[in-house]
Amino acid sequence: MALIPSQVLRVAILLSYFSILCHYKALDMPAHQTYGGSWKFLTFIDLVIQAVFFGVCVLIDVSSLLTKGGDSREQERQLRKLIGLRDWMMAVLAFPVGAFVVFTFWSLYLYDRELVYPRLLDNFIPQWLNHGMHTTVLPFIIIEMRTTHHRYPSRSWGLAAVCCFGIGYILWTCWVHQVTGVWVYPVLERITPVARVVFFSVMTAVICVFYTLGEILNSYIWDQIHTEKVKGE
Repeated sequence: MALIPSQVLRVAILLSYFSILCHYKALDMPAHQTYGGSWKFLTFIDLVIQAVFFGVCVLIDVSSLLTKGGDSREQERQLRKLIGLRDWMMAVLAFPVGAFVVFTFWSLYLYDRELVYPRLLDNFIPQWLNHGMHTTVLPFIIIEMRTTHHRYPSRSWGLAAVCCFGIGYILWTCWVHQVTGVWVYPVLERITPVARVVFFSVMTAVICVFYTLGEILNSYIWDQIHTEKVKGE
C-alpha cells in the first residue's frame, strides 16, 4: 500500500500550483504590465498547463468516487472522456512541456543566467517561487506518471501535436517581438536572425525528444509494474 494515497498527492500538487500561480501573478514586475503579460512566458503557460492537468486528475478521482457502484452508462461514458483528456494532456502537454521548461531553464541558467533569468529578477521573485516554477514541475509529473497508467496516442499523432504547440509558441514569441520590439528572452536578443532560426528549430526538436522520452518512461514504469504483479502471483 502506498504511504500516501495518489488521490491525496494530486490534491496537494494541485493546491501547490494554485499557490504558485497566485504568488506569481501578485508579483509587481514590469514585464507583467507589457504586451502579452505573463502569457508571453513559457514558464507561466506551463504552470497553467500543469494546474489544469492536475485539476482534471482530481476531477476524475472525485467522479470515480461518486459513481462507484453505480450502473449509469452515461456517467461511465463521461468518465472515460475525462480519462482520455487526462491521458492526452499528460502525453502531449504536461510531461513534454514541463520537462522542456525544467531542462532548458536550468541548462541556460548554469551556462549564463543572464540569458534566461537576469539577476535583476532576484529582486522580484523569491528562490522558493523560482524552484516552484522551474524545478518541482518535473518530480510532480513523474509522481503522477508513477501512480497512474496513462495511455499515449500513436507516436506520429503525439509528435504532431507537440510540434504544433512548439511552433505556436514560437510564432507567439515572434509576434510579441513584432509588436514591442523586444524579445521575450534575453538570449534571443544576443544572437543573429539565422541563429534564432537554428535555436527555434533545436528547441522544437528537444521538446519532441521529451515527448518520446515520456512515452518510453511511461511504458517502462508500467511494464515493470505488470511484470512484478505477474511474478507475485
